Amino acid sequence: MSTSTPAPRLALSVLDLVPVRAGQTSAQAIAASVDLVQTADRLGYRRYWFAEHHNMPAVASTTPPVLAAAGAARTERIRVGSGGVMLPNHSPLVVAEQFAALEALAPGRIDLGIGRAPGSDPVITQLLRQSGTTSDVDRFPDNVADIVALVSSEGASIRLVSPSNHTSGGTYGVHATPAATSAPEVWLLGSSDYSAQLAAAYGLPYVFANHFSGEGLERALDLYRSQFQPNEQHPEPRTFLTANVIAAPTAEEAEDRALPQLHMMARLRTNMPLVPLETVEQAKANESFDGLAQSVMASARAKWFVGTGADVASALSSFAQQHDVDEVMISPIAASYDAEPTDAAPGRTQTLELLAAELDLAG
Repeated sequence: MSTSTPAPRLALSVLDLVPVRAGQTSAQAIAASVDLVQTADRLGYRRYWFAEHHNMPAVASTTPPVLAAAGAARTERIRVGSGGVMLPNHSPLVVAEQFAALEALAPGRIDLGIGRAPGSDPVITQLLRQSGTTSDVDRFPDNVADIVALVSSEGASIRLVSPSNHTSGGTYGVHATPAATSAPEVWLLGSSDYSAQLAAAYGLPYVFANHFSGEGLERALDLYRSQFQPNEQHPEPRTFLTANVIAAPTAEEAEDRALPQLHMMARLRTNMPLVPLETVEQAKANESFDGLAQSVMASARAKWFVGTGADVASALSSFAQQHDVDEVMISPIAASYDAEPTDAAPGRTQTLELLAAELDLAG
């Protein structure tokens, strides 16, 4: 009789950038994502995170706490949150207050994923600084620690200093919400050694943004796991990975639905003008991509999981085993055909349904 330990059952979660296709309004794109989070909840997905990006024609996920509130209000079991809040764009206290309020709305179901990138270009970064208080990127480690303290039931204690003689003037208690009985779970997000080492030093759960580039994955996980400092809330390192995923009844359809997102990736990486996400038919008719763009698309496609439900489920399971994780957060990037409704996302819904069936997520 074999004494080997069976592989842990794979859990799936969802990362949503709220894509906006050609001919679609922001209201329709958000309606499609609200429908998708309800589908994920029904199918047994573990969590659903909204990203933060600004001023992009094909992305409507500008404000994760607002979208997470909408998602939490329309679901029952799934955890909802941010993947992530880009902390340099915001005051740490405001972020803590937003997610403490979300936790009060949906106790035990809120995740606060925090990232260090700006989520846009330098012009938008300056506009964000003009429109409200933001945090200094150089103080990112301190700001993360502040948020962890602020959302806890104990709150944070600030030592006051007299401006005249720089002596202590006592302490001042600050709470993100007056009487918390639970706190959102804080995750650190990143795609570099820096984020992995910071998460380890603070004893926080960590997510490597594999969907973004995939470069440096093994090293980041090794740094995180080997340097992890255990604490009462997190006695062991905890991590999962993200991946760009499309599942369809046939491999041909899956590849068709991947083409518009590949075009958008090429535009991003080669500084071409950004546009709303093409439909499949528009992408097939578009021949304006040169050799460099084609190279970018080929490199991106090699890291994506695209195919039939069975093939993608098998590949994701192998991917999870290879990196010793029991969860993968999929970014369902299937684009739409011209004839498909603009207030729904049939391709993304199909991806979730096929993978849930193959992996028995609701079982």
